[in-house]
Amino acid sequence: MLHPVQLQLNKWGFEKTPFVFLIDFECIKPLCWRLDEPILDFEFNFNGFTNKISNKLPQHLFNNTNLFLKKPISFSHYCEKFEYVKKEIEYGNSFLVNLTTATNIETNLSLNMIADHAQSKYVCYFKDHFISYSPETFIQIKNGKIISKPMKGTINANLPNAKTILLADKKEIAEHATIVDLIRNDLSKVANNVIVTKYRYYEEIKTQEGTIGQVSSEIQGTLAINFNEIIGDIIFDLLPAGSISGAPKNKTKEIIRQAEKEERGYFTGVAGYFDGSNLDSCVLIRYLQSNHIYRSGGGITAQSDVLKEYNEMIEKVYVPAF
Repeated sequence: MLHPVQLQLNKWGFEKTPFVFLIDFECIKPLCWRLDEPILDFEFNFNGFTNKISNKLPQHLFNNTNLFLKKPISFSHYCEKFEYVKKEIEYGNSFLVNLTTATNIETNLSLNMIADHAQSKYVCYFKDHFISYSPETFIQIKNGKIISKPMKGTINANLPNAKTILLADKKEIAEHATIVDLIRNDLSKVANNVIVTKYRYYEEIKTQEGTIGQVSSEIQGTLAINFNEIIGDIIFDLLPAGSISGAPKNKTKEIIRQAEKEERGYFTGVAGYFDGSNLDSCVLIRYLQSNHIYRSGGGITAQSDVLKEYNEMIEKVYVPAF
């Protein structure tokens, strides 16, 4: 049975009515709004498409009085989760599992303050719930083409030869290939002529502690002429995003539930807009909750090293505000 929000998006798509959507990882509490009506609690900036009223210029957010201190789970606690996931992979139940954890943050910065200054491709601020300043595209639709840009592979870009190290890492190569193959298969459910148009390109993100290097790919397909009439189906059929779940999806979601022992909610869900012709959306990562808990993680494979994965999880706890 289709979710009422999925049906609503199909209806608005058929009418070419512009809308915004916010969908949680479990697809339990998706939300949507018409763009011609006031959206009171959800503020967004999708690659420049925004409902932000503020015209504040981005500025340096950190000084002697503003804090953002990380208090991650202990290494031993992380090891318990990691070992459970690793055993499931060894049993053949998954090839890749995105394992996430919670990091307590000591900060005097409000979500609203961060939303005013965060510099990212995508910024979503849901009042009294979370802020996400995501660098990762879920799907874009332009001129009848659907594009996904999964992100897999992270490194401290301040290290010497960081880009070369990351692009040559055997574990990262295999992990990225798995996700690209998964996304290619996902897009084939809703589109024709699916091809990889860019493979493993490198980008850098500035944070309050330095620079992070990340690797993405681009996969593209061709939609039917009347894709707008089933746009809700297209969005929901592709959930959850492969980069923050794993492969195969259904079994891997079960492993995630057992390892993380809590709902993710809107963390690693998706958000985006449809303007009547084109669509842009993001995966809700780089995610800080109103209770000052930051959610982050990474992909675990048979080749993963527990200490490297633990450090990567902590490294992804940042604010891109400079």
